[in-house]
Amino acid sequence: MDTATRDRFHRHARVFKALGHGTRLFMVRELGRGERCVQDLQQLVGSDISTISKHLSVLREAGLVRDDRRGNQVFYSLSAPCVLEFMTCVEGVADGGAPQALLEAPPGAGS
Repeated sequence: MDTATRDRFHRHARVFKALGHGTRLFMVRELGRGERCVQDLQQLVGSDISTISKHLSVLREAGLVRDDRRGNQVFYSLSAPCVLEFMTCVEGVADGGAPQALLEAPPGAGS
């Protein structure tokens, strides 16, 4: 594997690592429903603000969320909504089934 390929896959792994915590998955799902301020997420998750901020930092560094400071509040939104489709796939696998999308050949396969 050449250096460029290795670097690309390390970047991919950083996104997977950011999604590798149940609280962060929950937060991504909630942000998929719409923008939230830190205090909203804190109430939904039930953790202290510093823990929520750390989780949001990991998600932001991975490129999954973006922040918008308005006065003394920070609002977060999902910057990669495609991750929700992936999470739906993962839920199907985790629940013991194989989502139909995994069973179908990708477009152009076999041609």
